[in-house]
Amino acid sequence: MKFQDKLLGTTDMTDSKNPLLTSYNLSGLKLPNRVIMAPMTRSRAGEGNVPTEMNAKYYKQRASAGLIISEATQISEQGVGYPWTPGIHSDEQLEGWKKVTDAVHEAGGRMFAQIWHVGRISHPYFHDGDLPVAPSAVKPEGQAFTPEGMKDFVEPRALETDEIPGIIEDYAQAARNAIKAGFDGVEIHGANGYLIDQFIQDSTNKRDDKYGGSVEDRARFALEVTEAVTDAIGSNKVGIRLSPSGEFNDMYDSNAKHTFTYVINQLNKFNLAYLHLVEPLTDVSDMPNYLENVTPYFRNVYEGTIITCGGYDRTSGNEAVKQNDTDLVAYAKLFLANPDLPERIAVDTPLNEPDSDTFYGGDEEGYTDYPFMEDEMEEKEVA
Repeated sequence: MKFQDKLLGTTDMTDSKNPLLTSYNLSGLKLPNRVIMAPMTRSRAGEGNVPTEMNAKYYKQRASAGLIISEATQISEQGVGYPWTPGIHSDEQLEGWKKVTDAVHEAGGRMFAQIWHVGRISHPYFHDGDLPVAPSAVKPEGQAFTPEGMKDFVEPRALETDEIPGIIEDYAQAARNAIKAGFDGVEIHGANGYLIDQFIQDSTNKRDDKYGGSVEDRARFALEVTEAVTDAIGSNKVGIRLSPSGEFNDMYDSNAKHTFTYVINQLNKFNLAYLHLVEPLTDVSDMPNYLENVTPYFRNVYEGTIITCGGYDRTSGNEAVKQNDTDLVAYAKLFLANPDLPERIAVDTPLNEPDSDTFYGGDEEGYTDYPFMEDEMEEKEVA
């Protein structure tokens, strides 16, 4: 029996050396290990932003993860901001995702869909010339990635108050669609400078209605989305991702620690499957009210399951679980390049190096052709 098969069939694994490989009950979903595949945009969806057989193969290869969280998946046409990223709002997209979830489940895996609206991190190219939308008309620094190359970001259009309930319903419908497409649950993308994050942080939210101003009002959109999604599919099938010390996509908050402490305290009311926290990707040591170590701090604020993500390796991931800083550890580039990452963690074998030139767009190169450890061992035996 292959290690991957044994790992997937285990429900009560104990490993003091590798606590990452111990089982975990995620709101009734049995995870055979605590090694989570982080959501990673790969820009390889087909025509109409429909997932393909190639996407199904990619995710199936990584089914030994305790949980796979899909790449960010837009809830509507308005939510698009990158080329060749999948959606979850058309019948064709749901059929495409059904191929993916069927493949993952056939391999014994579990999978949540990350549901996403990019807000201002878009370009008129994606919207027939219309402006991207955002909480406020605040232009981000930087450029948008389009099929025609990099283009400067534009000043977005501020959403009207009466438009917001429709977007909240788009999130709820995306969650229903995800369950229909065979996902085990959804993760609300509230991190990394996209629409929900833009409402939360005061550098991007300059509104003077009930969705702006105080931290309570800036958090309102995130909390109403969470309420709508949990009402739609059940709180045990819902997670949310936040980046409390994140600067990605030109984000900043004048009192990030206070802002996100409030948001996370409010999230305790929903009894979610998990809170997914992103550690800072930049040096924030000289930024007042920013946290250098996000997850340990919010471990004392959030009452439920926590996933942490951000630069972990085998040693630091095991240590984070051992120290009870987190329950689960998400890996991005390491899972991208090592489809059998839990197996490699178990035997502490060298890891494949990710090829950054093939991260976004393209074909199977750098996507489904990374070798499994068993393949490497067979090659050595033949040699």
